[in-house]
Amino acid sequence: MKGNMAGMMKQIQKMQAEMQKTQSELANKTVTAESGGGMVKATCNGQKEIVSLEIDEEIAKSGDKEMMEDLIVAAVNKALEAAGKMAEEELGNVTKGMIPPGLNIPGF
Repeated sequence: MKGNMAGMMKQIQKMQAEMQKTQSELANKTVTAESGGGMVKATCNGQKEIVSLEIDEEIAKSGDKEMMEDLIVAAVNKALEAAGKMAEEELGNVTKGMIPPGLNIPGF
């Protein structure tokens, strides 16, 4: 019994180390989403931080503040959603086989 527990603790420690490494790596991985047919592009890293925002010169010159705001919100939301999926996949690869399906553990 003690051997099983020690082995399980080693696995948990290994998984925690891999999770921390993966979370650090996610800061360097990015996804870009756009709205308005590419008029606004938002880039987000795997830690759900917006790292850049591009606004097409034509929309900026148009003076249509409301449309520009809507396009920015749409692009940012799409980028955040994509970053969340990317992080979920990356972290899921670390925990695959370690956490039983359906078990809800915060942070996993």
